[in-house]
Amino acid sequence: MKSPVTVSVTGGAGQVAYSLLFRVASGEVFGSDTPVNLIIKEVPEFVGTLEGVKMELEDCAFPLLREITVTDSDTEAFRGANWALLVGAAPRGPGMERKDLLQLNGASFKAQGEAINKTAAGDIRIVVVGNPCNTNCLIGMSHAPDVPRNQWGALTRLDQNRAMAQLALRSGKTVSDVTNMTIWGNHSSTQYPDFENARIGGRPATEVINDREYLEGEFVKTIQNRGAAIIKARGKSSAASAANAVLDHVRSLVNETEGDDWFSIAIPSDGNPYGVPGGLVFSFPCRSDGKGNYEIVEGLELSEYAKGKLDLTTQELIGERNDVSDLL
Repeated sequence: MKSPVTVSVTGGAGQVAYSLLFRVASGEVFGSDTPVNLIIKEVPEFVGTLEGVKMELEDCAFPLLREITVTDSDTEAFRGANWALLVGAAPRGPGMERKDLLQLNGASFKAQGEAINKTAAGDIRIVVVGNPCNTNCLIGMSHAPDVPRNQWGALTRLDQNRAMAQLALRSGKTVSDVTNMTIWGNHSSTQYPDFENARIGGRPATEVINDREYLEGEFVKTIQNRGAAIIKARGKSSAASAANAVLDHVRSLVNETEGDDWFSIAIPSDGNPYGVPGGLVFSFPCRSDGKGNYEIVEGLELSEYAKGKLDLTTQELIGERNDVSDLL
């Protein structure tokens, strides 16, 4: 049996956390030989709800679950944590602009970055889920100077999963046939789901789906606006699929990437090979060594169409960074 891994989850009373906590505790993510300690954090008014979640986790009698801590303190939320899943964030309210949401959540991620810097384990890996996740990640990272920047990442795996599913549906293949799917840029409606470098059954997706109008139009728009479509249909934002994507993100880092495939993760853009300006958290295609470390996949060809899409999402991220300059 390996040493226990301590996983911190914020927003623990929310739907996304509720959908992922039990799967982490079961051993699904870190393996059947790795015990798990959970630290679950919420704002003070919802800590009572966390006590109920704790009781349910205990009642599952997971053999690998060792300790459960509930707290409303940032300092205690990350004490000794090896993984921090930063799910908690305020949703956009009526009439609220994206800039307003950035300011509201940015202050919270500043405090969390400071706490991670102070109390987390040296090998901490952080996954920022709460939106706007790219820039929230940038804020948190800016206030954790002792944590290496390559231990931070924001979630674009949900967008990758959505894109893989749509390509599978359109081509009549299975999701497992779809590989090399990249989400470039921001987790927003400017993201670029890269169908040009994707493959279906080992063949270029553009050959299997020989319909450029569909790929540039309906496909891209579907992925860019999928979250809004789910809210319209369900009345609530993505929860189970978001939680599943968080777990996929972590699994991709703790397992070595197989073959020539890759996965999408939003990471610090400094020194990247695709000309994205430094100082942004930008989604790239990456591979993992299975020890929590990643490297950007180099050498992918980007058409003029793709470059235009990358420029749009880059400009949005620069704008977001400017909007929170007082928090960096």
